[in-house]
Amino acid sequence: MAIDLDGTVLTPEAKLSEKTIRVLKLCEQRGLRIIIATGRAIEASEPFRSALDLSGPMVYYNGAVVVDSPGNKILNTILMDKKAAKFCVDIGREMGVYCQVYFSTGICPAEENKSIPLLAERDFPEREMYYKKTGILAELVDMKEALARPDLQGCVKTMFMAEPEILATVRPKLEEHFGETAYIAQTTRTFLEILDAKASKGKGLEFVMQHCSLKKEEIIAFGDEENDIPMFKACGFSVAPSNAKENVKAAADIVIGSNAEDGVAAFLEEYFNL
Repeated sequence: MAIDLDGTVLTPEAKLSEKTIRVLKLCEQRGLRIIIATGRAIEASEPFRSALDLSGPMVYYNGAVVVDSPGNKILNTILMDKKAAKFCVDIGREMGVYCQVYFSTGICPAEENKSIPLLAERDFPEREMYYKKTGILAELVDMKEALARPDLQGCVKTMFMAEPEILATVRPKLEEHFGETAYIAQTTRTFLEILDAKASKGKGLEFVMQHCSLKKEEIIAFGDEENDIPMFKACGFSVAPSNAKENVKAAADIVIGSNAEDGVAAFLEEYFNL
């Protein structure tokens, strides 16, 4: 099972309910491998992975990074070119929209724990909002200087944070510039993310499938946002909660109860007769 976190197995308050924990652990006991597939960073996902006591390959940053858990040994990365990240930073400056970038490891000398640094250059309210949601606070730097460092191989992803109507004005500029050279997805109401064109949850899941010798028809995936659609295409059976976007529900094989109703847990109880 490939499970998205926010909006899918997490409640609207971004928590794992006791019922969901119980049911997912029962699924594991039945021999089902559970793969987290999320846009979240590793650190922001760890409390949920730990609560479920999951191990093995996990898909983070919308497929840009796959790690083996616990221990977070990196198995695969797909980095966006730093010139692409610079364009996003320039757009953020030009339009006055908050923009932050996850850099590849090694950009910050203090990064001894091998985490992936998150950098921004403006202390907008969105920076604090992201910290409250994920526990990760972007370090403020001169982004152009950081992106110009010769030892920087690339960036994991770039993110704009703003109200949907503002993101709707940013996205066309990105699509016009990048065309098919970038993967662009609105992953929550206020998050617009840009990755390399070869990165997506679908590509991340395909890597895990190959790594674990899994076939497409052996995978069931759960998701609620447009970044989950590539994952639906990579799996044999796809499920969307009723709170998902309309295009996501249309792409799914079945629509179940909402995340506020523990829809995933209720579906699994019935489907696997738990």
